[in-house]
Amino acid sequence: MSHKVRLRLDRALDETNRISPDGIDNISAAVAEVQERLQEVRVPAFMAFATSSVRDAVNSSQVVNKVAKRTGLELRLLSGEREARMSYTACRSWFGTTDALAVLDIGGGTIELAAGDARKPAFARSLPLGARTLTRSGLSLRQLRATLPRRIVDALPSAALAELADGRAVGCSKVFQQLAVLTGSPARLRAADLAEWIPRLAEMTPRERARLPGISRHRARQSLAGAVMAEALMHATGHKTIEISPWSTKEGLLLDLLREQRT
Repeated sequence: MSHKVRLRLDRALDETNRISPDGIDNISAAVAEVQERLQEVRVPAFMAFATSSVRDAVNSSQVVNKVAKRTGLELRLLSGEREARMSYTACRSWFGTTDALAVLDIGGGTIELAAGDARKPAFARSLPLGARTLTRSGLSLRQLRATLPRRIVDALPSAALAELADGRAVGCSKVFQQLAVLTGSPARLRAADLAEWIPRLAEMTPRERARLPGISRHRARQSLAGAVMAEALMHATGHKTIEISPWSTKEGLLLDLLREQRT
């Protein structure tokens, strides 16, 4: 089964990166709603995982404690490196390849990078450069485009950069999926097409962006920052084309859990 509850935690984070009381209420209500839905289908076990919005919030412990008190369920926090590893697992399974992969994942708060040529990645890293983070940074488009590739390169060891450059580049987040649709090729994203679209996105309001193919209304405000980060990742890793995987961290987590059950 699949059941989605949209939380919009980007709106619940204040200037200090603290989740508001309303945001905590929304998380608790979402968990309770899913618990009720699962009773209908008699699922034997339910584990709730939280990613960077909760993990990196100033009051993450308070959020976890309040949700547990209200629902009886404790949120499990996934580290950025674990998310990167899950993205790698998902992409490797989706493409069914034994080739070297360079997996790129742009989230709201962070980006996740992983690369390797085996079942487990040779390296996995998370950086606080997600689309929401960049949107809230106050930096201009010119500043972002000028500095982001170097920030990525400086944050990674040379061996990791070599792995990312050598692997088959794969983008696995909603950001990459929507940008690929926007540029006219849902299966891949080309740097040249992205470079043409970034100035156009910069001239549009979020409402105007939401009318474009591939750009959803709730991601429209962050779509420019997501495009700039995608471009920066392509520059930093030396890839002119990125293939798109519809599987990402969620599928990677499920695959990990299935493997744990088998062992």
